[in-house]
This record gives sequence, C-alpha cells and structure tokens, in this order.
Amino acid sequence: MKVSVITPNYNGERFIEQAIASVLAQRETGVDIEYIVMDGASRDRSMEIIQRHRDGIDRIVSEPDHGPASAINKGLKLATGDLVAWLNADDLYHPGAVRRAIETLERHPRAALCFGHCRIVDEDGREIRRGITRFKESLFPFSSRFLIQSINYISQPATFFRRAALEAAGPLREDLKAAFDYDLLLRLWRHGGACRITGSWVADFRWHPGSISGSTFGRQFKEEFDIAVADAGRLSPQILLHWFVRWGIVGSYALMQKTRNS
Repeated sequence: MKVSVITPNYNGERFIEQAIASVLAQRETGVDIEYIVMDGASRDRSMEIIQRHRDGIDRIVSEPDHGPASAINKGLKLATGDLVAWLNADDLYHPGAVRRAIETLERHPRAALCFGHCRIVDEDGREIRRGITRFKESLFPFSSRFLIQSINYISQPATFFRRAALEAAGPLREDLKAAFDYDLLLRLWRHGGACRITGSWVADFRWHPGSISGSTFGRQFKEEFDIAVADAGRLSPQILLHWFVRWGIVGSYALMQKTRNS
C-alpha cells in the first residue's frame, strides 16, 4: 500500500528538517512513501534545507499560495498514494508510525481514516499539556460521529485517510484559517468512519506562539463550532455539548496565555 505524505511549509526553517527526517525514516520499515513538500515561496533558509534532502523527496514545489490549506490542496492533487496524510513543517512522526497506519486500515477495510496517539510538545521537543492529551485519549474508546461532532478529540498529525475517501469528501476549505482539518475530518467520516491506531505515540504536534493553535486559538474554536453546527444541525445535542466544550477550552487557553505573559 502506497502512502502519500505532504508537508506544507512557509518560513519553517527552525523545525522543517526534523519533520523531513521523521518522514524519510518511515521508509526504514519498508513502507512505500511518496513524499511531497509544498513550500509557499519561503523567504528564510527553508529551501536550502529542503534541497539538502531532495534525493528522498519525490516532489518539491516552491511557489506562492494562499495559506496552509491552499498548499495542502495543491499537494493532494499531486498525491498518488492509496493513503494520504499531511505533516506540518513543525510536527513530526514517531518511528514506525506510517507502517502502523497501513496495518490499521488493512484490518478495517471500510474505514475512511485512522488516527492515533499524539503528544503536544514545545519548541524544544519536550512534552507539554499532558492533561489535554490524556483527556483526548480518554475519549478514544467512545469514538463515533456523535462524539467528533461534540468535541474534536483527534489530532491531525496522527491522522491518515484513504485517497478514495478524500475524492468523495472533496478538498480542504481554503476560506478557513485554523479548522480546515476538522472540517475535512467530519466530511471524511461520512464515507466510512474512523478506526484507531493502537499502541504508542504516532506523532508529535508542536505547540509554539507562532503556530496556528498558539496564535489564533479563539478563531480556531469558533470555526470548529460553526463547522459542527453545519454538520450536526444547530439544535442537535452534539452542538449543546460542543458549545460548553468550546468555551471551556478557550477559557483554559486564555488563562494559560495570561499566565505565560505575566
């Protein structure tokens, strides 16, 4: 089974080498990976770093885009794998992650996507926000469309999906700033549901002040709420739950931000 991995990048020189290395290392387990790097005409040393690894990268594109969703959509159009994923330039895979995703979807041939454990790490790669991670993980055994409409407990870097399901669901919404992954997740869910990658960590999500989640979390959770309303219906019980979850998380994040800045 061939897997296409897309890395969108814009001025990501600080972390992109780690992301690239973590993707290329997946081939050590014999996985057939098509690796596509979409650079948005970076002005830093990103392309210098990317070019150092060009022998392991199948497609390198560097041109202006309209943000990460735009870059990922361009990469998805180039992808030829049976399974598809994207790994942002500041995130990384754990060893054997892609192999485990393949094995999971082989065991669940009807599932549109699979997801697994994902750490939140800081700029130095140290795990942070363990409470948030453990809370999300506590919901894994109850995974369902109802639950994903109520709260987004799935971390994008640890998610893989079938290209056939993507073709049925359609591309990422480029009008969304921060929750385009959640929107796609809900649309993919309609085409076979999800299954879980069991075992240890699949990926690391890097939280830092310059990341989308770090700088625009208020907008992120508003977008997620609006997306859930469109998917489940405004008067559904899922939306009542989502409303409470949204403001609880936004309040917690605002408090953490205030604590860091004080």
